[in-house]
Amino acid sequence: MKFSQLKRAVEARLNVINGALSKLPDEAAVDVAALFEQWMPDKDYVVDQRLQYNDKLYRVVQSHHSQADWTPDIVPALFTEVAKPGEIAEWHQPTGAQDAYHNGDKVTYNGFTWISTIDNNVWEPGVYGWNKVK
Repeated sequence: MKFSQLKRAVEARLNVINGALSKLPDEAAVDVAALFEQWMPDKDYVVDQRLQYNDKLYRVVQSHHSQADWTPDIVPALFTEVAKPGEIAEWHQPTGAQDAYHNGDKVTYNGFTWISTIDNNVWEPGVYGWNKVK
């Protein structure tokens, strides 16, 4: 088999795998995060695309062309972490409706767990729209 044929065969199989991964619900996807595409700078990303970074799974919340200093762990305007079922993610300041918290969402913030009491919540826990979980 020639290299070009092998390359096409591998690319075809990767397309099948990526197609299957895109259909997984978040609850299953977090268990196989290592199979998702690794985040890279200088690449186009689209809304709802999932990718891995530092052993965590992230969802793109705003289409963009990535930059080296726009990593998923520090730019919540572009990415949101996909948490494992039962885990509570750290609160990040929403940038708009696309990443606002909803009634019942739980977050950790300043060492406490908080639950949103409103939909479209962009407030910091403890300021408005949150109850501290006891």
